[in-house]
Formats: sequence, C-alpha cells, structure tokens
Amino acid sequence: MRTFDAPIPGQSLTDTPKNAPYERPPETADPMEAIDMHLANLTKDGAMEDVLYFLEMGVDLQTMVQGILRSGVVAGIHSLDVSLIIAPVIHEYIKGFAEAADLEFDEGFEDKEGKEIITYRRDVARAKKVLDELREKEGMAPMPEPEMEPEMEPEEPEMVEEEPVKTGLMARV
Repeated sequence: MRTFDAPIPGQSLTDTPKNAPYERPPETADPMEAIDMHLANLTKDGAMEDVLYFLEMGVDLQTMVQGILRSGVVAGIHSLDVSLIIAPVIHEYIKGFAEAADLEFDEGFEDKEGKEIITYRRDVARAKKVLDELREKEGMAPMPEPEMEPEMEPEEPEMVEEEPVKTGLMARV
C-alpha cells in the first residue's frame, strides 16, 4: 500500500453514519435464529471441510469459533452479546464433526505452559519424597530443597534509581 492510498486522519468522521453493517441494528437479536444462520453457513459446500482443515493445521477450536462469530457481528447478522450466548453451541457442533472425522485438535481451553510447570513441580516433589525415604532408611540426612529451573521461577524486576534530569536555563552549569 502506498502512503497516498491510506485514509487521512479523521476521514472516518466524515463518512456517512451507519454505512457499515455492524453500525446498524443486527438482522436478528434472537440467539436461536443466529444459531440457525451459522449452522446453515457451516453446512454449505466446503465450509465444514475448510473448518476441519484449519483445525488439522493447528488452529484451536476456540479461536475458530470466535472468528466465525466475529464475522457474524461484522456482517451485521447478530450482536456481540448474541455471539457470546451461542458460542458454546457452535463450539460443540464443530467439535462433533472433528471427533467424527477422528481429528486430533486443540480445543483452546488449556494452558499448556502452566500445565507443564505444574507437572514439573509435582515430579520434583515426588522425586524428593522418594529420595528422602531412601536416605532415611540408610540413616542419612534428608535432601536439601531442590532449586527450580531458572525459567520456572518468576523474575522480579530490578529497581534502579535514576538521577533526576536537570532541565531549564541553568541546567548546563
């Protein structure tokens, strides 16, 4: 895009009001009608195959459903509130197709990194317990507390005092 093709600042304020579909009242405020519209769109030729393809390529189901529902809001089909109400229905509908197709997919609800940290810490605690029991049988002192891996511990920001910047006419002296 060339710089001359970009809108000038404030141009959106001069456009005709309610020009975009999402600026007007939605086509429906009934969640059941909105669900019917989305399910009809998903059953059109190739739509569900595209959704399953993206799930297979690594897009999580929650992101996919949010994208479908946002497109409904932008197109003026329903409001954002209705999309929050119907999201679980669309999620389960697509999930049913993905499971029937025997796809491995991510639903998008799990915090994988947090789960890995918890699993690591549990494993460390279990290993320490087993080692302490073995050392106790041998008459040895218990193991000292293990140090967590550096990336597992939260870092605290270092506080640095800065000299105040001198400004004004006499700052150069």
